[in-house]
Amino acid sequence: MALMKFTLSFTVVFSCVISYLLSPNTQVSDVVKIIELFVAGMLVTGAANAINQAVEKNTDAMMKRTANRPVASGRMTQQHALGFAFVTGVLGIVMMWGCFNMESALLSAFSLFLYAYIYTPLKKVSSIAVLVGAFPGALPCLIGWVAGFSHGGDNSWAGGWILFLIQFLWQFPHFWAIAWVAHNDYTKAGFKLLPSDKGPTKNTALQAVIYSVMMVPVGMLAYVNLGSRPINDIGGIAGKISFIIVLLCNLGMVVQSIRLYINLDVKSARRVMFSSYIYLPIVLLALLFAVNKIY
Repeated sequence: MALMKFTLSFTVVFSCVISYLLSPNTQVSDVVKIIELFVAGMLVTGAANAINQAVEKNTDAMMKRTANRPVASGRMTQQHALGFAFVTGVLGIVMMWGCFNMESALLSAFSLFLYAYIYTPLKKVSSIAVLVGAFPGALPCLIGWVAGFSHGGDNSWAGGWILFLIQFLWQFPHFWAIAWVAHNDYTKAGFKLLPSDKGPTKNTALQAVIYSVMMVPVGMLAYVNLGSRPINDIGGIAGKISFIIVLLCNLGMVVQSIRLYINLDVKSARRVMFSSYIYLPIVLLALLFAVNKIY
């Protein structure tokens, strides 16, 4: 569980499962399929995190918050971690193909490769790693949506791309807030994750504000067209409640990012970080509520 970073993996798979349930062809009552997707998602995500720990053994050992990870602490060898990653990664991709469809399996394989072999080594080269990492970070939403195609019916990718874009933009204020708080540790390990070479600056905070503002219209986009269908006839009570929830969550992220821009301190960065942790599950569940699937 430590090697797979269970909490992080669970968060990633959660967005995948909710996106699957938002697909027009799926039902919340189909417990078997939900479990299959959860297991397959945990295997693929866990494999990516295991590779990450194997590759970053030395840098993890330099940072307080990661020094006790299995590979960094020496409790597990790099070879064992990579062997575990190979087995779980292959099993997860095979499960996606067998239980769902080829498209979701190929997207899962691409996401695993991009995270483990492009994003991970790029973190020491340039802050563009954050942009690259945002793609595998958001792909679980698209993977979940496309996995719903296995039921037949409406196979439009549009709704999946909307969900992908919501999670893609969310990652920038989220990750920059983490990098702001952990800046000293990251610098010690040689990671270049903030937009400015000078560390936490007004430029970083401004970019967090910009991406948070961009999240507002994208969050509302789901109410125009999630896939090829309107959600719940916007006049419905579920649609109205969900619309308000998503709007308030988006505005909350903007407010916290503006506070960071004004104060430029770790306390404000932590507020952005914790707000982002709350934002994603609430928004995804609100969207699920809007399509009449959880009540």
